[in-house]
Amino acid sequence: MRRGTLSGRLRVHGVQGHIAYPHLAKNPIHLMAPALAELVATEWDRGNRHFPPTSWQVSNMHAGTGATNVIPGELVIDFNFRYSTESTAEGLKRRVADTLARHGLRVGHEVEIAWTLGGEPFLTAEGELCSAIAAAIRAETGIETELSTTGGTSDGRFIAKICPQVVEFGPVNASIHKIDEHVEVASIEPLKNIYRRTLELLAT
Repeated sequence: MRRGTLSGRLRVHGVQGHIAYPHLAKNPIHLMAPALAELVATEWDRGNRHFPPTSWQVSNMHAGTGATNVIPGELVIDFNFRYSTESTAEGLKRRVADTLARHGLRVGHEVEIAWTLGGEPFLTAEGELCSAIAAAIRAETGIETELSTTGGTSDGRFIAKICPQVVEFGPVNASIHKIDEHVEVASIEPLKNIYRRTLELLAT
């Protein structure tokens, strides 16, 4: 089970100018600030018993020339939705555009958005595969498992389109996307054993 991922690159067009003459310029950061505050505070959905609520996060923001006395002419914001089955990609796109419009920022005019749909949410109901891997984990580690839809994306989002059951399972990812991201060598052997035992249970 995994949430969907929808990314966007938002460009806000302003007018570059000298800090001392703001009436001759148009600061895109100032134009975007009220809309950004609303987007950050928005409740996109409340999730459901399988998925946490949809989240919206800014990953990068860039504007300006590097000089301290120049009003930038453009602001670029990269953002991402991790969304539940309570929302759709098209619905989220529409709500972003509506929010921007309420603050005088019209898509195709003052702003441009390039969208990338990285994957749609999918859900595997409890069944043969879930039971087998849970039993294998229990036998190899003594740990009782629980199904979760949190975390990042994987190739599971593509496999889910052609397979009725998909489970994502791997080593502990506590350091994921951090400096010195790593996997403990000691986790490789039990991981291999869990995979093997899962296949054995499915084959019997």
